[in-house]
Amino acid sequence: MYQYTDFDRQFVRARAAQFRDQLERWQAGTLSDEELRPLRLQNGWYIQRYAPMARISVPYGELSSKQLRTLAIVARDYDRPAPELLQEAQEKQLALGPVPIPGTDRTVVSKLEYGYGHFSTRTNVQFNWIPITRAADVMELLASVSMHGIQTSGNAIRNITTEALAGIAVDEIADPRPFAEIIRQWAALHPEFVVLPRTFKIALNGAREDRAALGWYDISLQLAKNEAGTLGFKVLVGGGMGRTPVIGTVVREFIEWQHLLSYLEACIRVYNQYGRRDNVWKARIKILVKAEGQRYIDKVEEEFRQILEIDGAPHTITQAEYDRIAAQFVAPEIKRAARDAAGTQVHAIIRTDAEADPQYDRWLQRNVLPHRNPQLRAVVLSFKRLGQNPGDCTADQFDAVAELADRFSAGEARVTHQQNLLLPWVHQDDLPELYAAARKLGLARSNIGLITDMIACPGGDFCSLANARSLPIAEAITERFQDLDEEHDIGEIDLNFSGCINSCGHHHAGHIGILGVDKDGKEWYQITLGGSNGTHLSGPATPGKIVGPSFAKEEVPTVIEALIDTYRQLRQPAGDGKLEPFIATLRRVGHDPFKAAANAARFIEREIA
Repeated sequence: MYQYTDFDRQFVRARAAQFRDQLERWQAGTLSDEELRPLRLQNGWYIQRYAPMARISVPYGELSSKQLRTLAIVARDYDRPAPELLQEAQEKQLALGPVPIPGTDRTVVSKLEYGYGHFSTRTNVQFNWIPITRAADVMELLASVSMHGIQTSGNAIRNITTEALAGIAVDEIADPRPFAEIIRQWAALHPEFVVLPRTFKIALNGAREDRAALGWYDISLQLAKNEAGTLGFKVLVGGGMGRTPVIGTVVREFIEWQHLLSYLEACIRVYNQYGRRDNVWKARIKILVKAEGQRYIDKVEEEFRQILEIDGAPHTITQAEYDRIAAQFVAPEIKRAARDAAGTQVHAIIRTDAEADPQYDRWLQRNVLPHRNPQLRAVVLSFKRLGQNPGDCTADQFDAVAELADRFSAGEARVTHQQNLLLPWVHQDDLPELYAAARKLGLARSNIGLITDMIACPGGDFCSLANARSLPIAEAITERFQDLDEEHDIGEIDLNFSGCINSCGHHHAGHIGILGVDKDGKEWYQITLGGSNGTHLSGPATPGKIVGPSFAKEEVPTVIEALIDTYRQLRQPAGDGKLEPFIATLRRVGHDPFKAAANAARFIEREIA
């Protein structure tokens, strides 16, 4: 893991002290709400539906056990709303009505809990209930472990992301983390790019398989080698979700890694000059690239030439600088405590118990991933379970995962795009003991990549931008598919849920996507089918297609059930005793059978009502 330098630590502490001064002046009345707004946003503090939301940056998803324990303190001691505020929120949510669970007489209502963090699809951690008056205390606490919220909001370059298997994937071309860190340092408070036309997001992928959702980012960087074996990047620009889903355009097939920052500067400088600022919905770089096409690319190439030839390429990455950063990302030494006779006996008992558990084999198949070190494995801890919102992590769970990381994973965990946590350095001999420990914590459900491993934003229960709730519907779907036998029979499927068009739940990229919309002040939901992130299962990144008119909240779980039933009726064998996955069946037969099933489910639900 990257270790902050003395300069980094001093900078983060100074920023926290500066924010405390700003808050104190605001509380004293010498700084207005409007004057405070850009200052708190620069540090990741939003004002949401009921309370502030703090977004904490987790560059390329990596968290140390010390940082996990600090997040536990934030969740336990600071994420606590005033009782009257929580009661008001609960009353408003109850008034919106429950969501029925298909095939049962039970319903689900929103659970406005507190004392937890939420993992976002961009590997940040968010807290929903911290009073703004305690924000400075939180920032100083986070600064003590080299964490902050700088540039997690506003029209600047946001948190740099990579795939969760960076540095350990068996199909890796090169580790993207050193380059992600170099970009992070370059982008932090970049004087030219702190006020861009719109928010800006960069992702890197170092493996042959795209596990970083590259198609959907403002700038995406795929590590590659040219015919001479030189390392560099394919560059895509102009991807994005929102109102207009667009897949990024390849603007450079190859740029040498030494010139990466210079080329990024050219891409963003052209956007900063020509991107629209008159319309917030048309201000993203995807709109500029789509409108200008080759002219945008030509402008970038000319700007890049000037940076190299006239400016002298001041941001060229030297070998010495790369080596300095890369030295922070060497594989840790896996020290395993020697076992005495009693410890060996306990280990044997745990292994026997695990192997006798029918769920252990499923856990090995779904939650345990191969590693470039054949003695090690990467293990995903599932934060998708009944009674807990997708991606939420309680204070006790933060502490528990820190213990697991120290015991089994060299003190490191990683936030995944799918809103889970991954332990990247687990010895294969420790898998039975890790399984036993994770099972006691409720984090060993073997549902990774299955229907209950859904992505979901906090939606209208918390977010002031959302048009509809996502959490009670996600809970209803989760309860409907609690049978693991059924869930494994359904197989791999991406179910993504956004509460509004801003697409924080990446619904456009879901095999099944759900989008909350507002119709006459009521909650309605669009269903999309056939989206993809670009993985080997899903094929090239592509946005899903809308299935007819929107559905009422009561209808959505039944519609999802109907879509799954249709797939199970239409799927075919795929060889090796396997059945084709949902996305393959959908592409083979087309949308019509699924659209008919969804509309039929709508009428059935209305008849029941």
